Amino acid sequence: MTKTEFSEAYQQGLKRTTAFLLSCGVPSDVVPDVAQTAWLRAWERLGQLRDDSMIVPWINTIALNYYRRARRTRSREEEWKPVHGNMRSTVLNWAAIDVSRILKACRPTDRKLLKDQLLGTTSKEIAAREGVTPTAIRIRLLRARRSARQLCDTGLASMQEAA
Repeated sequence: MTKTEFSEAYQQGLKRTTAFLLSCGVPSDVVPDVAQTAWLRAWERLGQLRDDSMIVPWINTIALNYYRRARRTRSREEEWKPVHGNMRSTVLNWAAIDVSRILKACRPTDRKLLKDQLLGTTSKEIAAREGVTPTAIRIRLLRARRSARQLCDTGLASMQEAA
């Protein structure tokens, strides 16, 4: 891809990247910076693009991953603030309870992979730790999610039968 082609793609694709980020729930005050950074990173790594027609989806992926990484880093740096108050003001996090139950039902290897993914560890980081390729980790994660989904479906079916 030439500079001119990239320039044209940037002019046409920046709005699409912005709309994509907004549709993914990225705060509107952060979206312009994330989109610009994604296009800059794409320019720096343009040699990795295999198909010129896929530039906008490729950059959208870069933008979303950049935002997630920045949010994860920021949340690690924020100070933990305990909630004070009586028991009546305590709010239960039902999603966390559900995730915990699902993870307990999974096989130990699947549980470890899914926990790593939930904590924001990338496939590349897991692969380096395990001594395998990132593709192998992505396949294992896919299988682990399918297995967890199947456990949820069978658990839901048994709960409906009991009712």
